[in-house]
Amino acid sequence: MDVNAMVAKARPGITVTNITERTGGQLSSVFEASTDEGPLIVKVYKPEWAWKQAKEVHVYGLLAAEFTTEIPRILYVEQDEFTVLTKLDGVPLSELEPPGWRAIYQQIGALLKRMHGIPQPAYGYLVDQILDPLPDNEQYVRRQFAKKLNEFEQLGGDLALHQRITEYVQRHTDLANDHAVLCHNDFHEGNVLVDPQTWQVTGFIDVENAIGADPLMDVAKTISYSVRDNTDKLKGLEDGYGELPKNRIELYRVYHSLELWDWFKSIGEDVHLEGIAADIAGTV
Repeated sequence: MDVNAMVAKARPGITVTNITERTGGQLSSVFEASTDEGPLIVKVYKPEWAWKQAKEVHVYGLLAAEFTTEIPRILYVEQDEFTVLTKLDGVPLSELEPPGWRAIYQQIGALLKRMHGIPQPAYGYLVDQILDPLPDNEQYVRRQFAKKLNEFEQLGGDLALHQRITEYVQRHTDLANDHAVLCHNDFHEGNVLVDPQTWQVTGFIDVENAIGADPLMDVAKTISYSVRDNTDKLKGLEDGYGELPKNRIELYRVYHSLELWDWFKSIGEDVHLEGIAADIAGTV
């Protein structure tokens, strides 16, 4: 089935004027279809990655209860084959240089706060349900660190740093959290869309990493990937989200850095490893 036919299933009678392949990845191919009703996105999944489709449908369904215009709307799902969604307006924030970062990040903080109002039944990786669910945050965080530290060791990470991270995690006893919430788990500037005329955040995309977790784990990843040491961004995030407890944020930032080190090493991308390890060492 071609992309025209896929769009026709979602919107019978629609006129497609142009089709552009946006990505042709290992997991799926993504196309943008220009139509007389506006642009649409078509994601075509390889059979072995059909669970990614199920996850996207489930997570966008959860988000739809809280967000109306800020997320893509799913128009049609052909199970195990393809999904047709609306295309959000806006440009990825990663491609822009706004006149003031604080105002942008206040909006980002407010979006994260709204998302974190969506409860989850347990802690764990989210598909169309929580996989290997755990009932509390402490068990979840310690399990995740154990997994990533084991990967770190297997991939040849520095054993002295491994021990320092292990002891750092053991010292943290402040892991109590009321309940798991929906966490985007990749809320960085490449996934945030902005209107460059008004500098209003128009929405966010890419939910394939979503988890049920402590909301601060989500905020910490945004800080690690996009905010870092930018004071205006951090103040804006706090303006929109609220107070961010330093100890837990730092712990989760170590986790995200460890996860990133493991990922780069596993794909043979060594250029960033020394810097990531130095960042971790500077905290633990």
